[in-house]
Amino acid sequence: MKSLHDFVVEPFGGRYTNQKKVGDKTLILNSEITHHQYVNRIGVVKSLPLIGKTNIKVGDQVVVHHNIFRRWYNIRGEEKNSKGYIDDNSYLCTYDQIFAYKRKDKWKAVEGYSFVKPIESNDIFSLDKEQPLIGVLVYLDDTNNELKKGDLVGFTPSSEYEFIINGERLYRVRSKNLTIKYEYQGEEKEYNPSWL
Repeated sequence: MKSLHDFVVEPFGGRYTNQKKVGDKTLILNSEITHHQYVNRIGVVKSLPLIGKTNIKVGDQVVVHHNIFRRWYNIRGEEKNSKGYIDDNSYLCTYDQIFAYKRKDKWKAVEGYSFVKPIESNDIFSLDKEQPLIGVLVYLDDTNNELKKGDLVGFTPSSEYEFIINGERLYRVRSKNLTIKYEYQGEEKEYNPSWL
């Protein structure tokens, strides 16, 4: 099956990520279908669009928007699938709903996006566990020649969106919203909460 403008993707490991293995038991974290944090955001590309050029290939894992695999309730309380739903293993996904792809065990951000790992707050008077609007660059697109993986960067307020990739909590930030490159002071620590 091919689409004219859309990728066809399937969820990697199911539509939702609301279960966690604890020893030999499975713990259900959330039973609601509408909560976006438990919707799977990793898919596998089944086919490419017929029109347009892309670096993504069939078989690549991709980080997608949370509404691709999500189910929801309409105003009558009826359970519905997302608009890209074809069947339980096939969903349509536009290029702007893909943020990164994985090939040969290496993630790469698509053009226009970067992924930043937050760093721990060293402010003893703050209740925040991480420093706001600053992080370590983990995945970046090819268009930015001034930055590289591992750089300490700042970004604009409300430009970050949380994803879990390879067991790490990362913020997806549009590359144009990366505003400054900081110099390391030697006391920065990456922040990865224990619940991951």
